Amino acid sequence: MTNRRTTSGIDRFSYERELASAGKRGIVGVDEAGRGPLAGPVVVAAVMLPFAWIRGGMPAPFRDLNDSKLLTAERRSRFCRMLFEQESIAWAVCAVGPGRIDRLNILRATHYGMKRVVAKLGGRVDHVLVDGLPVAAIEQEQTALVKGDSKSYSIAAASVIAKTLRDRRMRRYHRQFPDYGFASHKGYPTREHLAALERYGPCRIHRRSFAPVRQLTLPLREPEAIGKTPSL
Repeated sequence: MTNRRTTSGIDRFSYERELASAGKRGIVGVDEAGRGPLAGPVVVAAVMLPFAWIRGGMPAPFRDLNDSKLLTAERRSRFCRMLFEQESIAWAVCAVGPGRIDRLNILRATHYGMKRVVAKLGGRVDHVLVDGLPVAAIEQEQTALVKGDSKSYSIAAASVIAKTLRDRRMRRYHRQFPDYGFASHKGYPTREHLAALERYGPCRIHRRSFAPVRQLTLPLREPEAIGKTPSL
């Protein structure tokens, strides 16, 4: 496990190794999926990769781990499964639903989720690598990395888990609300989704504070089959 660079030539453990050299061992990557959609939760994940990997290099099966947006759905799912199968990897997930998003706004709801997932990992956390800008809600030491999911393996792992689990949840919502096409667009404001909103009005997983939903006058639509809210 001595190779540290991926086939793209980017060293995605450089930030983690710098922190390790400063005595940090519990290094956590945090990322989210679902800030832009009109429906469904924003899902936040935190991942602590094994310290031995940071020191020795990423194992070969994980070396192409990258920003979830740059991976196919099949590769995301495979990486997510591999991450879950590694008992030496610590991870946590938080899904922040539409109701809380509407009450707090999407930025504060995302930061709420980030604080929750870091807290779930407990006292093992020494430093947090967060994708994007600094998050005041996170009380631990942190480093904010713009486009961090393509610069840090820890953030990339969180990105893959958050995106995979959110997509999985949206496919389940599709079975409750089949007319909106959630299985294909995952709640994003595609032409198909906006047309369905105009025709049917919002359902209970829509974010009522988002403009394309807020401006509608049609009543809230109930699911085809009432059931328990799908979990991650």
